[in-house]
Amino acid sequence: MTETHMPKDKGLDHTLKLLDEGYRFVTNRSDKFESRVFETRLLGEKTICMVGEKEAELFYDNAKFSRKDASPGRIQKTLFGEGGVQGLDGADHHHRKAMFMSLMTEERLNEISAIIREEWEQEMKRNSKEEIQVYQTAKYVLTKSALRWTGVPYEQEDIPEWADQLSDMFEDAGAVGWSHWQARQSRSKAEERITGLVERVRENTAEEVRKDSAVYHFAMHRDVNEELLDASVVAVELLNLLRPIVAIAVYIDFVLLAVHDYPEEAVKLETEEDLHRFIQEVRRFYPFFPVAPARVKADFTWGEYTFKEGTLTLLDLYGTNHDPAIWEEPDRFQPERFQGWKESPFNFIPQGGGEFDIGHRCAGEWMTMDVLKTTLDFFVNHLSFTFIEQDLDYEMNEIPPVPESGVIIEGVQSK
Repeated sequence: MTETHMPKDKGLDHTLKLLDEGYRFVTNRSDKFESRVFETRLLGEKTICMVGEKEAELFYDNAKFSRKDASPGRIQKTLFGEGGVQGLDGADHHHRKAMFMSLMTEERLNEISAIIREEWEQEMKRNSKEEIQVYQTAKYVLTKSALRWTGVPYEQEDIPEWADQLSDMFEDAGAVGWSHWQARQSRSKAEERITGLVERVRENTAEEVRKDSAVYHFAMHRDVNEELLDASVVAVELLNLLRPIVAIAVYIDFVLLAVHDYPEEAVKLETEEDLHRFIQEVRRFYPFFPVAPARVKADFTWGEYTFKEGTLTLLDLYGTNHDPAIWEEPDRFQPERFQGWKESPFNFIPQGGGEFDIGHRCAGEWMTMDVLKTTLDFFVNHLSFTFIEQDLDYEMNEIPPVPESGVIIEGVQSK
């Protein structure tokens, strides 16, 4: 079989175009080349971009792709941290991933849902007579909930600082200049604080830490060689619990935006199934993670294309969730599309794809859905409020792309 060359993005480098086009960078070229796979150059490096269900199945083939050294160093130093589960492969990844998955039991998920509901109730009581910016308020609520759920000790007056530090890690992960350095500084401070806590747990001097907590579980976790993880790596992994929970604030803002923009759908939200379909459509419709990175493990051929060892490869998550080959009228907000719909690990990938236990699919996806359903139910079925006149536009080249005004509500009352 004659090898077919991948369509190639002409030019020396397209990093600036990526920054300008944002979430639409891959699909713009996929449409232009009429190909689900193409080659470009980003940050001076040859990069393969892919979009679609079959392409996602290929991307999450652990025999062909590795996550090691796939994320840029600046992202590791802000978003993921160094030494965390996202950069592992094989047995090391499977073993470390199991540490996270052990927390995703029905009991633990019910626990965080109850905490979220309680924190929202308290926050609405405190601010019921004021205008409430949903995004900022959600970050505060989620920060306190995350600390409670994981068992990280805190003082009430420390919550704003925790919220700012955890937010910096995902809001400015890919930023340049001062914002990037601020994100790195926030991560360093949080890692230092948690590293000290882990060391005290191991010395049996952290009496405030429960033995059934995630903090204790992670601190005492042993790797495949039956050795305790370095305390700094435990801190990275605990932040890989805390940070994503706070990042759900982005989705919460979009949930309220959807309630504003599609009131005809919001009035239908009565049952658990109604809430579930609405949340799934929010996660499909609005942008969250733009792409997932990996590197080719060894040369291989897929169809008529050759993938060379070490090549950086990006899977377009947003584009796959808007792929007309998968979704009918993908740019229409339609929760009913999830009624009776059978998802695969590769056709609906708002937080990444693949299998939960053996792959790189986000361990916290179930938690995200429970937190969002709890929040949505609370807002639409237990509160009354109005949206003020505001700027609800968001930019597709900003990560995360929250609405300009952050969705502001007023006149909050219990029903």
